[in-house]
Amino acid sequence: MINGRIEDEKINQIREAVDIVDLIGEYVQLKKQGRNYFGLCPFHGENSPSFSVSPDKQIFHCFGCGAGGNIFTFLMDIEGYNFVESAKVLAEKGNIPLDVEVNKDSKRSNMPAGSQQMVEAHDLLRKFYHHLLVNTNEGQEALEYLLKRGFSEETIEKFQIGYSLDSWDFVSKFLLKRGFPAEYMEQAGLIIYREKDESYFDRFRNRVMFPIMDHQGNTIAFSGRAMGDDEPKYLNSPETPIFNKSKTLYNFHLARPHIRKKEQVVIFEGFADCISAVRAGVENSVATMGTALTEQHIQLLKRNTDQILICYDSDSAGLNAANRAVNMLQEHDFSVKVSLMPDNLDPDDYIKEFGEKSFVSEVIGASLTYMAFKMHYLRRGKNVNNEGDRIQYIEEVLKEISRLPNAVERDHYLRQISSEFSLSLDALEQQQRQVFFTERKKGTLPQPAAQKKMALQYEHKLKPAHHNAETKLIAHMLKSRDMSLKIQQLLGQTSFHVDEHQAIITYLYAFYEDGHEPDTSFFLTYLPDPNLRRIVSEIEMMSVNEEVTDKELTDCINQVLKYEKLLKIKEKQVEEKDAVRRSDYVTAAQIAMEIIKLRKML
Repeated sequence: MINGRIEDEKINQIREAVDIVDLIGEYVQLKKQGRNYFGLCPFHGENSPSFSVSPDKQIFHCFGCGAGGNIFTFLMDIEGYNFVESAKVLAEKGNIPLDVEVNKDSKRSNMPAGSQQMVEAHDLLRKFYHHLLVNTNEGQEALEYLLKRGFSEETIEKFQIGYSLDSWDFVSKFLLKRGFPAEYMEQAGLIIYREKDESYFDRFRNRVMFPIMDHQGNTIAFSGRAMGDDEPKYLNSPETPIFNKSKTLYNFHLARPHIRKKEQVVIFEGFADCISAVRAGVENSVATMGTALTEQHIQLLKRNTDQILICYDSDSAGLNAANRAVNMLQEHDFSVKVSLMPDNLDPDDYIKEFGEKSFVSEVIGASLTYMAFKMHYLRRGKNVNNEGDRIQYIEEVLKEISRLPNAVERDHYLRQISSEFSLSLDALEQQQRQVFFTERKKGTLPQPAAQKKMALQYEHKLKPAHHNAETKLIAHMLKSRDMSLKIQQLLGQTSFHVDEHQAIITYLYAFYEDGHEPDTSFFLTYLPDPNLRRIVSEIEMMSVNEEVTDKELTDCINQVLKYEKLLKIKEKQVEEKDAVRRSDYVTAAQIAMEIIKLRKML
């Protein structure tokens, strides 16, 4: 069993107190379809939801990657907790008293030792830098600098902003004195090795420190801002074993509940813009970390919302980055909007000049739809009064209109072009259809979401008859202790032929012998192997008749017994060939007769 030191009664109290839909809903955007909820699997990248949560059975299963289990195993898989850590967190959620000792750094218990120490060092320095800023004379200048730039004490506290001392080796000595290995601290980007005198010096000195957290709230990197004319203006942690820009979105751990509540995320190009937006009340804000939007970012966002608003700088580089981002997001079936910044301002500068209310209403509130942004973007550098530029612009817009899956949207923008340039709507529609078929022939059009999702129709490899029979029998055994006993008697000495299936029913027999009633969610805590839990959750999601007929039961049992005879026949055929090879024709003839008898029994 995986429940270790915790009594079964206490486990059941926790399961009853925490609903699996509410728990998983903190990590995955779930939508109800029929009796179950569906969303994008948090354990593998996908664009169509294959992740199912059953509120009735209190289990989850992904038909794509096979992940499955209950509330305990979900937290174990997604956070890297062990069972006791998972139970402790869930008990707190359900207000169930649970007197067990848990490692304080449970969020990191699944990390390699070196990575654990890197995160611990970053967390320690975050607290130290923040203390220096808000509580010491050394940090007074940095604190005044932030307050003059519009940072409130609340913002400084919320984002744990700090200050690094104007010292070459304070942090190096500070960390080494506390037992952090220099090798790991150098790999983490906190200190730098100096070959000349074989010593270490601090990476960050006399800077305002902005900690960067991962999606669980662990500190994994820093960005240090110079207060004077020092270069570079921003000094950032390098990529390390714990910090990967392609996977990290600044402020995601704080923004996630607001993203869920508003069903939208606002993406900025840098953390300074993100902080300013949060100060303005746009709390569902995140930022990329000096890199373009990546597939990993998109998969993370997709699990939490399907509506995205891009708010990048309005200069040429910012518009190009926004265009690349909306193309990627459109391909992943997001509803995309873009906020355009006026006068080449970035969001941080705009808020300083025009105020927070204006930013919310005139920038965020005035965002453009995907197609409206595309029309603005394609118009740049063109003089539409010039015939050549005008025709080129219209052709490019028609190509974009052809990518829209919604017929009403296509009609709306065709009418807009028709009105602006006094063109025949019929001619534009005809041209747009030609563009559509040309682009489809080239394979450049995105596949419509409806075709990709196919209403959650999943392809499964055909399994042998005995395999399907065993899964059906397990499904009925999970629902009834009496049925489990009956199937055990009908099988006699015969075992299931799929090793995992035999392991599952062995644990199930023990589960019932311990006096438990049928309860798949609870039974999953009896299974020590994640693979067995995945199989059980998949079987439990199968659609089977509540009342099994004698004929159905007999057919399934016969398939299992028949396969045993088939295996015996194959074994005898090998013996027969061996006897013929040895010229022992009498033995070969006897074995041939045994094979005939076995075949008659099938």
